[in-house]
Amino acid sequence: MNPYIGHDSQLAGVEEHRLIGGKGDGLRLYEVHTAAGLDMTLSPDRCCDITRLRYKGVNLSYLSPCGYVAPAYYDSIGDHWLGSFTAGFLTTCGLNNVGSPNTDQGETLPLHGSIANTPSEHSWWDETADAFQLHAVVKDETIFGRKLRLTRCISVSKETAAFTITDTIENTGDRVEPFEILYHMNMGYPLLDEDSVVEIPSAAIAPRDSHAAEDIANWMHMEKPTAGYQERCYYHSFADGKGSASIFQPKNGVRLTISFDANELDGFVEWKMMGVRDYVLGLECGNCYADGRNVMREKGMLKFLKPGEQKQYQVEIHVSTSDD
Repeated sequence: MNPYIGHDSQLAGVEEHRLIGGKGDGLRLYEVHTAAGLDMTLSPDRCCDITRLRYKGVNLSYLSPCGYVAPAYYDSIGDHWLGSFTAGFLTTCGLNNVGSPNTDQGETLPLHGSIANTPSEHSWWDETADAFQLHAVVKDETIFGRKLRLTRCISVSKETAAFTITDTIENTGDRVEPFEILYHMNMGYPLLDEDSVVEIPSAAIAPRDSHAAEDIANWMHMEKPTAGYQERCYYHSFADGKGSASIFQPKNGVRLTISFDANELDGFVEWKMMGVRDYVLGLECGNCYADGRNVMREKGMLKFLKPGEQKQYQVEIHVSTSDD
């Protein structure tokens, strides 16, 4: 016990809230704050994704014009997913599809799948001596169809400005199922502006399309918000299995670093979107690229789970400042 404080939450803690009003009405939120200066908001009603992320009062994430949107407003037709794309620091894409809407072996698949708009079946939090742990179980299960279950644990350090996302995906059905996942992590102002330094030590870079190819020499250079900007996506691959990406803001000395196993999460997407209000940099590791499940099947990159089989992925995020 600390004799200087009356309640533990003076220094660090987790609080549960519920939104009132707007399209986010009723959404449950976990608010986490630590003595290391990290503040984050998680939404158990949206796959326990991370909406807001701040370090020592500096905003790090991008919140789209949609704002908070409850799953009841989700539209699975085509690209209508964009109408409920809160973005935030993390939006999970999958599990049935990542990227472009497509038809794969007779199944019509929406943009980026539906898991980000699926409420947790149940969620809870606990703590250890050195971390707060937030848990959620999210089911993508249907009669006569796929039965996939995502069990998530986000462990937030009490001692440093760092957290780890650990996901276990299980096939609870009786047939082999394809599955995709992409950790759509979105950097926003003031961490992101034209002076930001972006580093991705990849072994190879490929543009998603001809538009991205036209400016591939500037994949790491950010720009000012530009009217009419058309998104550019670059696909990065890593030679040694050590996947990482970072963004540094020289104005305030804040750096955010993402680390992952590139042998397991073998599809890294850089989403460069320098539009007006649509101003965001996506640093996104996944087990596929964002072309749609049909394309990943054709390229031999699509992953599968046998009945009863599990697959675990882990992503680590660390934030610091020059003073640190």
